[in-house]
Amino acid sequence: MPTEWTEMALGELCLKITDGSHSSPPSVPFGKPMASVKDLTPFGLDLKDARNISIFDYDLLVKQECQPKVGDVLIAKDGNSALDTTCLVKEPLSVVLLSSVAILRPNPKKLLPEYLKQYLSSPETISYLKSEFISGGVIPRVILKDFKRAIVKLPSIREQRRIAHILGTLDDKIENNRKTAKTLEAMAQAIFQSWFVDFDPVRAKMAGESPESICKRLKLTPEILDLFPDRLVDSELGEIPEGWGNVPFSECVTIIGGGTPKTSVLEYWDGNIPWFSIVDAPIGDGIWVVDTEKKISESGLNNSSTRILPIGTTIITARGTVGRVAIVGVPMAMNQSCYGLRGKYDELGFFTHFSTRLIIKRLLQHAHGSVFDTSTRDTLESIEVTLPPTGIIDWFERTISLAMERLKQYSEETQIVTMLRDTLLPKLISGETRVPEAEHFMETVMSGKA
Repeated sequence: MPTEWTEMALGELCLKITDGSHSSPPSVPFGKPMASVKDLTPFGLDLKDARNISIFDYDLLVKQECQPKVGDVLIAKDGNSALDTTCLVKEPLSVVLLSSVAILRPNPKKLLPEYLKQYLSSPETISYLKSEFISGGVIPRVILKDFKRAIVKLPSIREQRRIAHILGTLDDKIENNRKTAKTLEAMAQAIFQSWFVDFDPVRAKMAGESPESICKRLKLTPEILDLFPDRLVDSELGEIPEGWGNVPFSECVTIIGGGTPKTSVLEYWDGNIPWFSIVDAPIGDGIWVVDTEKKISESGLNNSSTRILPIGTTIITARGTVGRVAIVGVPMAMNQSCYGLRGKYDELGFFTHFSTRLIIKRLLQHAHGSVFDTSTRDTLESIEVTLPPTGIIDWFERTISLAMERLKQYSEETQIVTMLRDTLLPKLISGETRVPEAEHFMETVMSGKA
């Protein structure tokens, strides 16, 4: 720690350290959101899955100061993820919190909220806090009266501001990329849903809508619209467009298995070949995988059952947390807990990817979380899907290819920015790296010179 920095207890630096409500009002269909630790992300509260409580209960909890304010720092307080996730409240929120989330309100004359957020996000800080302030018991929990004794390494306000600005800029870039990628993914998903699930072009023709109107409303070209029939026919899967067929999904793809090089042979590992396992599967809105936690060598590849998956291969996880789906963005190998799917009718792999996501969604809905009862191959052979003509599949891939390529670019950029953030965060917070050095490092990496 630099000599000009000081150390102070968190309780001395905060105007308030508290948590959310220790009572849990009943849920209602419509009302105001009540968030818990599961709704906490590094970028803020994600309320899309938060439950609602009545206006009466909400107002009561607001009076009990369970509502976060702008400038508050929120941190996971209870559960297995205690102390792992911290965020900064940047704008007014109409939400109240449960006690699983702690609310820290720093004194801005001593400790900037933006700096505290970054400080509490450092792996070294998290390790220190967990070793000192997690209580025993079945459910890990932070005792706030003890937590106030946590030591914070404190530079000057000016230095706090500069450190927070660098790290906050990287966080903002990651979050903006995530939001843009989510929008692009939704666009591609909507087209797949319209063409291959809802059959909107066919239904529009059946309704007598003019070709000009259909093309304008569904954003189609006349050439694409002509490929769709004007009639639905009955099938075992329900109504499908005339001329389309139902086939086992296994007939639409080539199924590829994975493998793991011997972990006892050091020369098989730490090479330059990405090796996909379940920890690399995108969570939430991600599609592309452009990097992996572990790498293997050429020797590891040649001395195991794994193989290189080409770009555009869809990967599904079949053990552990089953049913996660990703699309390969760079050539990579994978372990035996996953399967790769190469489409037989789509050149780029996008139709196979979105078809797989649809199948997994349906399996999860009917199997209550158990997707593959026997084996992935057996499951895929037992599932029938509606197969359109290859001409429509080709146009689908051409239509979404720009959005998918941009999605991949955002994934690659986010990987670089995340590496920057993860590298600089502990060094800046500890004082090992000073702001001018960090700025130079950022410029070097982002310019592609590193």
